[in-house]
Amino acid sequence: MKHPDGAYWLKTRRLTFALLFVWIVVTFGASWFARELNEFSLFGFPLGFYMGAQGVIFIYLLIIWFYNRQMRRLEREFGIDDE
Repeated sequence: MKHPDGAYWLKTRRLTFALLFVWIVVTFGASWFARELNEFSLFGFPLGFYMGAQGVIFIYLLIIWFYNRQMRRLEREFGIDDE
């Protein structure tokens, strides 16, 4: 196990804050701009409605998947993976 100069935690924090920023933008952006998004349609539904009902949840799942993938890569890079 090696942690040169806290590089692992620095990269972990950067990833976490970047994904937190994406979460904030998606969550509040879909709410604040729902009327503007409703001018577009997706699968026959107004986009603002679709984002509130399913789209935001799908993006949350993508954030979780990406975080998991990146953390596994970081753990392999720093030799602290369990597998």
